[in-house]
Amino acid sequence: MGGLEGARLLLLLLLLLLLGGAGTAWEPHKGKCPPSCSCTKDSALCNGSPQVPEGFPPTLLSLSLVRSEVTQLTPGSFLEVPSLHLLLFTANTFSVIGDDAFAGLSYLQYLFIEDNHISSISKNALRGLRSLTHLSLANNHLQTLPKFLFRGLETLSHVDLRGNPFLCDCRLLWLVLWLPQVNASVGAGACAGPMPLANRQLQHLDPDTFHCRTVELSWFQTLGEPALGVETFSYLGEPHVVLAQPFAGRCLFLVWDYMLQRFRPDEEIPAPSVVACKPLVLGSRLFVLVARLWGGSQLWSRPSRGLRLSPSQALAPELLLKPNDAELLWLDGEPCFVVAEVSKAGRTTLLCRDGPGHGFYTRQSLHAWHRDTDAEPLELAGEPHLLLASASQRPVLYRWQRGRFSRRTDVPEAEDVYATRHFQVGGDVFVCLTRYLGDSMVMRWDGSMFRLLQALPSRGSLIFQPLLIAGDQLVLLGSDFTYSLVFQYESDTGLLKLLQELGPPVPSAPRAFSFISVAGRRFLFTANFKGPTQVYQHLIQDLSA
Repeated sequence: MGGLEGARLLLLLLLLLLLGGAGTAWEPHKGKCPPSCSCTKDSALCNGSPQVPEGFPPTLLSLSLVRSEVTQLTPGSFLEVPSLHLLLFTANTFSVIGDDAFAGLSYLQYLFIEDNHISSISKNALRGLRSLTHLSLANNHLQTLPKFLFRGLETLSHVDLRGNPFLCDCRLLWLVLWLPQVNASVGAGACAGPMPLANRQLQHLDPDTFHCRTVELSWFQTLGEPALGVETFSYLGEPHVVLAQPFAGRCLFLVWDYMLQRFRPDEEIPAPSVVACKPLVLGSRLFVLVARLWGGSQLWSRPSRGLRLSPSQALAPELLLKPNDAELLWLDGEPCFVVAEVSKAGRTTLLCRDGPGHGFYTRQSLHAWHRDTDAEPLELAGEPHLLLASASQRPVLYRWQRGRFSRRTDVPEAEDVYATRHFQVGGDVFVCLTRYLGDSMVMRWDGSMFRLLQALPSRGSLIFQPLLIAGDQLVLLGSDFTYSLVFQYESDTGLLKLLQELGPPVPSAPRAFSFISVAGRRFLFTANFKGPTQVYQHLIQDLSA
């Protein structure tokens, strides 16, 4: 016989002794025994009561309700018997136990609620039972238990939950976590569902297999003109956003309005035919590379707080005729920009800073004639690399060696790739390859080349952007023809799983995504070529709460 069963048998024997009352008769002057009950001096057994019996003396120590017609236990059901040490319910029809049902029973040590029809118990039902040592909810109809049900029950030594059809989902995760921590003997029982967990003992479940944290991107704000690019950055401790707006001919800077709880315009750089506005923060100095069509790319700078941005340098006008992308990277301890050039007459160009107080100079011109559409800096095995996507060839991977980028390899089976982005999980490096039609691809670096991991159908896609938001590795696949999709990387499968369709409002021809955290909130910006910039808020829901 197990310890828990032995304890229950001992308690039932104790109950019989109490019911016998050592031959002591009921004392009428101390209360009236209800018609449905058999009473002794300290105990009562009630069979078939239409409601919770009343009229007991306040010194009653033991009460048992069997086959009663009570429909639910309401707050304060036992206030008139505060001395109870044992309370037993069996074969009753009530299905609900409400908050504070046992209020006032501060001396109660044994509570047995077994073989009833209980399907719901409130989270504060057991509140105040500070002396409770033995609790049984066995053989009821409970599919779940509310979180914190046992909070405050510090004296518990025996708990029996067996015989209930528990659904072992997120609502029960708290119990799975509680079981190995509690200093009590617990008979937890088995799962009735869902099917993969049916008949599994609760005590043998792995909490890591529960996926109880969901993410949602919900619309927050719409911002004016169409944009080709969006960048987020921190300057002097404050979050900033800059939009490349070619139709408005400007780089528009946004800041957070703490009073209105919205993003608002702050400053702008006039920039006709702008393609990208790439910020670089060096202490109190702010630089912005403004990539423009037809040789008009410039570097703008702000020397310190309080001063406005002003043009400081023209950038390689003979090489950058039709830039399509600009990225920031650090090489040999100095900041650099790489600008992807899409025209045959120009060249993709690496611009690096020539020491403190100096401007940016052309460090290297990469291959000509290939009409590069995108550049992506990344690190592989601690070494700087550059991945270039081109209209005329497969993406090419370059490695930084001896002060310049040299071709290392290309990406196999990756034709017609428009853009590349990368993310890292643990020690693994992944790239997202965007294709306008066909399948966009996720590939993983194996130490010598990128190999296909997953293909996702693309319909008018020009951006496949990974973003790490609050610990969630998300990947967004934009579309000109249908919904943009949000995927989440799942570490247990190593694959992307569809999380949601973005919107409403639906992004109209998205060209860039970026994330910023401000005032304890998280926001996703989508720069849309055929519509206004949309801002979505990143929300987390805990399904186990």
